[in-house]
Amino acid sequence: MAFLELQNIKKSYYLGKEAFPVLKGIDLSFEKGEFVSILGESGGGKSTLMNIIGGLDRNFDGTVLVDGDKLDHTQEKKLDIYRRETVGYIFQSFNLINYQTNLENVETSLNMTDLSSSERKKYAVELLNKVGLGEHVHKYPSQLSGGQKQRVAIARALASNPDIMIADEPTGALDSVNTSEVLELLKQIAEEGKLVIVVTHSQAVADYGTRIVHMADGKIDEEKQLKDKFIVPESLDKFKSKPLKQSSIWNMAFDHLKYKKLQNALIILGSAIGVFSVILFLGLGNGIKAYIADQVNDLVNPNYQTVVRNVTNDTKASPGQRVQETMRAMATDYSSTTMNDSMLKRLSEVKGVDNVYAGGRFNNTVFTYGNVKSQPFQLQSWTPQYSEKTIKNGHRPGNGEIVIDKDFAKKIQSNYSDLIGKTISFSYVAFDQNNRPVPIVTSAKIAGITDGGQSGALFIQNWSTIQGDLKKSGAVTDANYTSVEIKDTKEVKATMKRINQVKNNGMQEFAGVSLDDILSTINTITSLASYVLAAIAGISLLVSAIMIIVTTYMSVSERTREIGVLRALGARAKDIRGLFTNEALLIGMISAVVGIVLAYGAQIAMNLALKSLIHFDIVRVSIGNVIFAVVISIIIALVASFVPSRRAAKLNTIDALAAD
Repeated sequence: MAFLELQNIKKSYYLGKEAFPVLKGIDLSFEKGEFVSILGESGGGKSTLMNIIGGLDRNFDGTVLVDGDKLDHTQEKKLDIYRRETVGYIFQSFNLINYQTNLENVETSLNMTDLSSSERKKYAVELLNKVGLGEHVHKYPSQLSGGQKQRVAIARALASNPDIMIADEPTGALDSVNTSEVLELLKQIAEEGKLVIVVTHSQAVADYGTRIVHMADGKIDEEKQLKDKFIVPESLDKFKSKPLKQSSIWNMAFDHLKYKKLQNALIILGSAIGVFSVILFLGLGNGIKAYIADQVNDLVNPNYQTVVRNVTNDTKASPGQRVQETMRAMATDYSSTTMNDSMLKRLSEVKGVDNVYAGGRFNNTVFTYGNVKSQPFQLQSWTPQYSEKTIKNGHRPGNGEIVIDKDFAKKIQSNYSDLIGKTISFSYVAFDQNNRPVPIVTSAKIAGITDGGQSGALFIQNWSTIQGDLKKSGAVTDANYTSVEIKDTKEVKATMKRINQVKNNGMQEFAGVSLDDILSTINTITSLASYVLAAIAGISLLVSAIMIIVTTYMSVSERTREIGVLRALGARAKDIRGLFTNEALLIGMISAVVGIVLAYGAQIAMNLALKSLIHFDIVRVSIGNVIFAVVISIIIALVASFVPSRRAAKLNTIDALAAD
């Protein structure tokens, strides 16, 4: 029984509905140990027959039997296995992968076997030695002559230890010396028990074999036996084939990136700038939020919240809106904004409230020291809500004392700490029971100097001292605000919610906004701003995505023959798709790493530059920011590679091999 048998093979090409027969009923059989030359002029159907034998052409009529079993050309997966295990290809134009060394070119075929990495490398070196290229193992195809390239191609075809070796015009691009060497190698392969089929239009090449099959006009018009076939060894070593390893696909993708250094470096730089910008703006948003929180926490204790009396009947108004209404009412209906002892008692009974500190705030307070007069400031009473950190010199105010703001103290004298213990005069307007304004003119001893920082000026007395001045002038002494202590930090929001729900005679009695709510609002605005900036910066990522798409398309076009070679060696369509997808992913991942390094470098530089100004790290890149940017970069790379990689996978193998 013949090892390879062709039965009534017919093939036609169509132009519209008109058929043009190429093969017109081919019947042939081949044995192992034969060196068969298929001879004929161009257009006779030789290459088409070779493509059918090699499992590249699936659209034909007839039957192909391999070792007695029918080769089903309708099943792509089985054809992939057939090409990996049974067929080796030698091409006229060599079709070596230019970005791989000679060793790696041979290993590409071995990567589809069950050999280990060390075994693959060892066997590839043996094959290159066998074809006389032991000294050129680590060279690239561009560094070889035509004859040397063809010998690398032969070594690659031999790598999978196939039963059938197909050579398409293997000497067409060689001189007479190299032609003789290549034919001698093919003869040696046949002597080892393999079936060698050479497609040629050269009579001299055909005469080198054991049999000549002459084709003309799609038919076999002559067969000539030149010599007996070579003796086939009783057993031939065979490798177990496997799909192309993922590690090999990644290595090929990385090798091509290195081969196109400048082009890919520019794409990576463009993508990295986008990643860097996104991370930097997100980190800046984090830093601004942290800075605001730090400033607020330095000024006030978050366990103390401000509560005022509610003056509006609008049940739909938010706590913040109710607080604003109370602030406005102080100038027109002051008595409606004050809280008496019974109200303070009801406030203290709210679940979660541990203490209530009554107090007062008075706007338009003017301070005078010698010839220095201040602009209008707010005077307020001291409560534990204010952090001790706000007092930079001296101590918090006792009876008859006041702490004044550092900026105003500097206007009085440069060595402002010497003002502690001195007396300062000030005046403000309060109200009596009939809402009539009452001028308060008083003085107090300076106990300390405060620094409100970005939060504004702080002038503070204790409440009992303020009440004493109010009482002397006949003004209302009830509190116009309170500081509520909530010891359990986790309960601050819930307690403030309960305070805002307290009613008296059907009307909400209190209004208060927690610092957490204020910070949350500020942080939301800050986050929104940083996200908008990051989104604007992200436009460069979209530009890089377009660059990746264009580059991948160009790569597919430039490497069409490579795609055909890989498919001819037995690579699956998904392997081809993975190759181009992996290249895009590598670009995305390298861009992300470069962008992260740039972002952290910018963070260090900006924080150092601003350290003397704000004494705070204003850029704070988080792990979450980094992960977000990396994920976005990889997703963009994947999306960008989706269409080009699938286009590459769908290329017709025969057309790909014939591409220029």
